[in-house]
Amino acid sequence: GLIRLGAHRTYRALWAARLLRGRLRRIAGAARRVVRAGALQAYYRVQLRLPVRADRAVFAAYWHRGYACSPAAIEQKARELVPGLHTSWICRAEDEHTVPTGIRRLTPGTYRYWRALARSKYLVNNVNFDRRLVKRRGQVLLQTHHGTPLKTMGLDLQDRPAAGGTMDFEQLLANVDKWDFSLSANRHTTLVWEKAYPSGSAGLETLEYGCPRNDLLRRTTAADVARFRESIGIPEGATALLYAPTHRDYRRTQHLGLDLERVVRALGPDFVILTRAHYSYEAPLVRGTHPRIIDVSDHPSVEAVALASDALVTDYSSLMFDYANLDRPIVIHSSDREAYEAARGTYFDLHSCPPGAIAHSEDELLDIFATGHWRGSRSAQLRAAFRARFCPYDDGYAAERVVRRVFLGDTTVQVPAASAVSLAERQPGPAPVPASVPVPALLSGTSPGRSPSTGPDRPTA
Repeated sequence: GLIRLGAHRTYRALWAARLLRGRLRRIAGAARRVVRAGALQAYYRVQLRLPVRADRAVFAAYWHRGYACSPAAIEQKARELVPGLHTSWICRAEDEHTVPTGIRRLTPGTYRYWRALARSKYLVNNVNFDRRLVKRRGQVLLQTHHGTPLKTMGLDLQDRPAAGGTMDFEQLLANVDKWDFSLSANRHTTLVWEKAYPSGSAGLETLEYGCPRNDLLRRTTAADVARFRESIGIPEGATALLYAPTHRDYRRTQHLGLDLERVVRALGPDFVILTRAHYSYEAPLVRGTHPRIIDVSDHPSVEAVALASDALVTDYSSLMFDYANLDRPIVIHSSDREAYEAARGTYFDLHSCPPGAIAHSEDELLDIFATGHWRGSRSAQLRAAFRARFCPYDDGYAAERVVRRVFLGDTTVQVPAASAVSLAERQPGPAPVPASVPVPALLSGTSPGRSPSTGPDRPTA
């Protein structure tokens, strides 16, 4: 209107005033953030001078994404075994619903958050805490990590710019020096952690106790499995395949190596696919809707999803090490092996000791299901060897061992402990469907001795 009236000077003045107002707002907002950050750090420094509270413990997982992984299993067991212990969980506001009642919730960057970090005796996380954390005398920091490592981690990423290009390795070493305990699921993991996360502190103790988050896989009933399947929406009697690929350091978006709609059509109406995106991606794995493709990326417990499924299809995800405890079929889909090895690298050749059948393309994957190889005797043998190597201590008591050593100071805890159950004696979580799994629709015939109608072998380890 001003331009139509020829009032160009007035227009420019108003436009300049609007720009100035926006700049002032941004400056004021930045100033408020600086003042608040300074006030928080001053408050934290004051709290650091107050006594450490021996009855307080702080837990977190996956950069404050919610109640999950081994810290959750340890927190639950600690409340059960440690008298008078008060626990807090750090999580974002949108994830507070995942935290059980009775546990104090802490929002990152608040006064309560910094007070808890300063004065709680026990600090438990599966990633690192804030780099500004000051490790006090009398505090105990337990690093649980989040899975058995297949892909390279820590300092081993120094020569892999696609994966570790933005990582601050000096800060990483400073964080490692704050650890008192480093949790390991098996001997392979122990050797990797000691190499990838070297500590300058002589007091760091590795706890080769098993993976606490896998305790649920050993302590679940058939009723629990049925409840998990119902909550997810798996049709009764259907065979549920969990598809969970890991992230790619050389890609900006989630890698989807399969045409899932084609796969689910080929498998037939008795199969459903559960898709779970890697936690580093916010978007669902598959866009659009298909009645037999169920996105479970937002499900708070990957362990419950695993129990609800009948088989796992993955690539290089550490979920395979956890899933092997269920003694259910695992199929590896490795379509970009060379690219993944070049960008990230692995600690061992998965093809030399796989947990089951390996497919290098979508057609090979469909053939594995068509012939029944995915749950045949050879796959069962590979799975048994994989379990023996990577799941020796996952007997359902890993969280208890951790709590007794870290929280109760029991230095006599060892593995195998008196309460540990040998591989041969362990009973995995009950399978969700009977052994007579439906034959995929794409199957036109079977080879002798490889009938898909035969139930999966369950050899003893």
